[in-house]
Amino acid sequence: MRRFAGWIVVAVVMVLGLLFAAGNAGRVVSINLGLFSLNRVPVTFVAFGGMVVGMGVVLAAGINADLKVRRLLRERRERGSLAERSAGQGYDEHGQGDMRLE
Repeated sequence: MRRFAGWIVVAVVMVLGLLFAAGNAGRVVSINLGLFSLNRVPVTFVAFGGMVVGMGVVLAAGINADLKVRRLLRERRERGSLAERSAGQGYDEHGQGDMRLE
């Protein structure tokens, strides 16, 4: 059911995008970007460009957060392995202690 709901959401977004593009097919705008100005840019291109820039910003923010989490996990793993090494002084490479089984 979840998979079906996901496909419905994708279809609705695509239909809305097509309706937006069809409704604004002949409309053009001027964009002043500070250093230069773009004249007669279709509204659909402006909306698509805004979506792409927004996705880039989210990607950059996500990478920053992901790297922070990875660093914290690496530090915890290193602290855990140091604690295991100090606690396991009497064990050999197979995790066996000094006690012999008879």
